[in-house]
Amino acid sequence: MNRTEPLVLGIETSCDETGIGIVRGRTLLSNTIASSMDEHARYGGVVPEVAARAHLEALQPSIEAALAEADVALADIDAVAVTSGPGLAGALMVGVGAAKALAVSLEKPLYAVNHLVGHIAADILDADAEPLEYPTVALLVSGGHTSLLLVRDLTSDVEMLGETMDDAAGEAFDKVARLLGLPYPGGPQIDRAALEGDPKAIPFPRGLSRASDMAAHRYDFSFSGLKTAVARWVEQHQAAGQEVPVADVAASFREAVVDVLVTKALNACRDYDVPRLLLGGGVIANKRLRDVALERGESAGVTVRIPPLSLCTDNGAMIAALAAELIMSGHEPSTLAFGADSTLPVTEIHVAPS
Repeated sequence: MNRTEPLVLGIETSCDETGIGIVRGRTLLSNTIASSMDEHARYGGVVPEVAARAHLEALQPSIEAALAEADVALADIDAVAVTSGPGLAGALMVGVGAAKALAVSLEKPLYAVNHLVGHIAADILDADAEPLEYPTVALLVSGGHTSLLLVRDLTSDVEMLGETMDDAAGEAFDKVARLLGLPYPGGPQIDRAALEGDPKAIPFPRGLSRASDMAAHRYDFSFSGLKTAVARWVEQHQAAGQEVPVADVAASFREAVVDVLVTKALNACRDYDVPRLLLGGGVIANKRLRDVALERGESAGVTVRIPPLSLCTDNGAMIAALAAELIMSGHEPSTLAFGADSTLPVTEIHVAPS
């Protein structure tokens, strides 16, 4: 196996997007994504069984499309990589099964890697960015995860500082959008509605930000109370026969989420004396979040890194990139004994041979 610039095919099926990526070392060759979002829209959220079935249908054509885009053959691949967790168990099982079949049939090594750490590895594929320095604080914000990590080394030392204790930020966006009569997915809809609103119109709460919360939950997140506060505010206006100012509600809600995310991330940078913050996950597509992070980061003397948005959503390229880093660092491949692990801890960067 080429350990200098390994050619790796990555498979990502942790939620509703079938991602196949191919990288050569730190060079992105292909990033193919097949989303089943439209199938979930009728239910207002991701249905695990629907997602798993969609992965089954999308895997083969996605692999073929990725190989064609990268202009390589399966026989050229040095290693196969796959997300083993965290994520939806049924969805993960589809990707894990496919990766094992490919690795066995091709007689290639297989790397089972962590989905969350993969989001950090996506930054490596930005050809226009300076090399990622360590340590760095990483804020990962998606539909299923809101996590704050301390990355001392991408392939060997990642620590969970805090995470969501209930709804992830992306879930909160979806639920509030539904309250306001906006379609799924909620993130882009809230963003669009907020353009005409006043972010200071309604003082929605900042979860786990009071002094009494900070001792035990300084880096943790909670958006359930915020969602409930929005629901009560809307219900009170409707009960009084008043028109709900959707734009103001959307803007004020979004500001509350962004404020908490950025404040806690910069607190971690200050507390650990790390002048770098990496953003990742699909919710990073929210322009207000990016703008506030860049503005407040500059004021705090923290460099904020944001990978290309095409690499922020769940994708196979980030999985391939993480595996390539593991290979180039001398880590051994996983055995076939691993399975899908919906609660895989972030400290387990890859499922190492026992």
